[in-house]
Amino acid sequence: MDKRANIQWFPGHMNKARNEIKEIMPQMDVVIEVIDARIPYSSENPMVAALRGEKPVIKILNKADLADPDLTQAWMVHLEQQAGVKAIACDNNKADDVKRIIALCKKMVPNKVGTGRQIKAMIMGIPNVGKSTLINTLAGRAVAKTGDEPAVTKSQQLIKLDDDIMLYDTPGMLWPKVENENSGYRLAATGGIRDTAFDFADVASYTAEYLLSAYPELLKTRYKIDELPKTDWEFFEMAGRNRGFIKKGGVVDTYRMSEILINELRSGKLGRITLETPAMIEAEEIIVAEQRLAAEEKKKAREEEKRLRRLKTRKNRK
Repeated sequence: MDKRANIQWFPGHMNKARNEIKEIMPQMDVVIEVIDARIPYSSENPMVAALRGEKPVIKILNKADLADPDLTQAWMVHLEQQAGVKAIACDNNKADDVKRIIALCKKMVPNKVGTGRQIKAMIMGIPNVGKSTLINTLAGRAVAKTGDEPAVTKSQQLIKLDDDIMLYDTPGMLWPKVENENSGYRLAATGGIRDTAFDFADVASYTAEYLLSAYPELLKTRYKIDELPKTDWEFFEMAGRNRGFIKKGGVVDTYRMSEILINELRSGKLGRITLETPAMIEAEEIIVAEQRLAAEEKKKAREEEKRLRRLKTRKNRK
């Protein structure tokens, strides 16, 4: 299958939220960024790093119950190599996991603890990483609207967690352009982008190709396949036939099978899966940097060509 997704995002409310966050960020003591444990890199918003500057940040690897536990641990180690970063793996359904966040906030801002001054913590994250559910568990009450669709929260709100911490909630924000195409596919696969924003079959194809390599045993077990094929389209044929997705003429409904694969990945029925590793990202970032450099050189070449054309036009006019 052709893997060219044209993913568009950054609606107006997200742009508005970015400007509001930039304005109040200097007042914050600590930033809490909620990321998806299945895609810790791809679900990080680069605008968060730009907006927070040198403020300490707690990276919450949320939905850890859906992710590969070994890779979650590897990602936590990787993230904490960055200055001012602490990482916690979290399951929204476990209150004890969530309460560790409050303790870590106090640990990262010790100068305010016990002084009567509130710690101001801003919580941020892209859509559909479970931020609102996490906030409700932190607060011990329903204060944030939750939903399966991305971008449920549309505006900022203040939430008092305890006598020491005031939480500033923010809308889920995506960024205007994803340079790493692989990240776009992973965001789509896990539900970080609305399903109407991409070609579903392309994303399923990308995902199947990765799972055939990284988690073959999970695919065998879930779709009752003894010997996995080498290609994604053969997998959809085989798994779809086993599930009975047969159209008229005996043709397998591979599109329906692709929907099943993505839905079962998102729900955790496939098993605990992580779609990227630190080593993968390091390799991809090298490629992205090379592509960026090549694009800049092309842009300079076009600008030089335009400049020479203008000079030639001026000479011809004389």
